[in-house]
Amino acid sequence: MNTKKINAKQTKMIAHRGLSGIERENTCSAFVAAGNRSYFGIETDIHVTKDNGFVIFHDDNTARVGLDSLEIEQSTFQTLRSLQLTDTDGLRGRIDLRIPSLAEYIGICAKYEKTAVLELKNRMTKEQIASIAAQIDKMHDLQQVIFISFSLENLIDLRSLYPQQTVQFLTETYSDELLLQLQELGMDLDILYTELTEERVAAIHEKGIKLNCWTCDDPEYAENLANWGIDYITSNILE
Repeated sequence: MNTKKINAKQTKMIAHRGLSGIERENTCSAFVAAGNRSYFGIETDIHVTKDNGFVIFHDDNTARVGLDSLEIEQSTFQTLRSLQLTDTDGLRGRIDLRIPSLAEYIGICAKYEKTAVLELKNRMTKEQIASIAAQIDKMHDLQQVIFISFSLENLIDLRSLYPQQTVQFLTETYSDELLLQLQELGMDLDILYTELTEERVAAIHEKGIKLNCWTCDDPEYAENLANWGIDYITSNILE
């Protein structure tokens, strides 16, 4: 199995949940697979556990990729770490498929010299955000980290702690009003790729906003985005 190669021109490619088109999403295996390829960055998701630990996982519940149904934010760090995840075929069998810690993810990004693209899942407290950033700062250059979130408040809190930190607001929908808000806040944008046209990409760049998109696995559309000058493309399988 391998990635689908595209002509990305100057656009930086980001591996969505690691190289999730090949390996089980958000596992160390997926992160290493991305690390061994040409990706600029490795994207993932972080949750806070019941006992204020940090785990790498997308959903609020483990059932989809772990069979057992555990609520992430109502479970302890060790309980979640003990869960064996399924492989991409939906079956258990590989003992290496576990829920990663924040330290494991950041360690892989640092080892392979990749930018960490970290989604702050759900609304977090300012103290939790500070703890995440401080832990990363001990292991990896924060200038090599892009924080993303659907919660604008998460990003505002992060920026109050680290005013120069690169952040991207996640959204499913485009609006001119949003661009003005992001311009005022000095934040970049990470938007559903089907919301983008050549005209919208130009309008976003005119505001001085860098542009990422999720999650484009369509080679033709991705090459159009690259031709329009998009800054980043997040993909499960395109490289």
